[in-house]
Amino acid sequence: MKAILVGAGSTAIMTAKFLLEHNHDVIVIEVDKERIDELSHDLDCGFLLGDGSKPSLLRETNPEEGDVLYCLTGHDQTNIIASLVGRSLGFKKVVTKIQDPTYEHICIELGLEATIVPSRTIGRHLAELFEGRDSFELSTMLRYDTSVFSFVAREKQVGGIADLTLPKSSRIMCIYRKGKLIIPEDNARIELDDEVIIITHRKNLEALHEQLDSVGHYQSSDSG
Repeated sequence: MKAILVGAGSTAIMTAKFLLEHNHDVIVIEVDKERIDELSHDLDCGFLLGDGSKPSLLRETNPEEGDVLYCLTGHDQTNIIASLVGRSLGFKKVVTKIQDPTYEHICIELGLEATIVPSRTIGRHLAELFEGRDSFELSTMLRYDTSVFSFVAREKQVGGIADLTLPKSSRIMCIYRKGKLIIPEDNARIELDDEVIIITHRKNLEALHEQLDSVGHYQSSDSG
């Protein structure tokens, strides 16, 4: 299992460092040769020079079962295209970074549900600091064996949350419905297009992906 990172900006490099610290195989794809030369002295990982949205270049990474593709360039369109190409090449999981939140709905419609919007996360944190609240990112509190898994509910997941069979050591934390947060009671229901957030042991991720037809995505303590 290896991680392929398209782009070599600050987010990509921080992600690569976290993954390398946990002994994961990492390949960074970058269009700037000078940037690769600079990073090769600091990162013990593989590098590919070129456009990570090109199918021919992504094929050079030899995608295998379980490999994860992170599309983290500074260009939203490039990240979306690279994500779609990566999915077509068989990457089990594709993570798409976008700066413009208006692209998020498009990503979901395209099936790119593992989407991150750094500008929104930072903006929310700064606003909370202004109002005197110091928030903590969930990822900084997760221990190595803890993961947060989320999925967008399809027809087969609609129903009572008690009817959704989850692996041991897994629990629904919350549901986002039409942009609104819901902390579910035991008798709550999952509706179509709800985003359901589950906290679980990281060993359960594969089982959750299989159970939910790989529609979910996750954040764990080693994913940066």
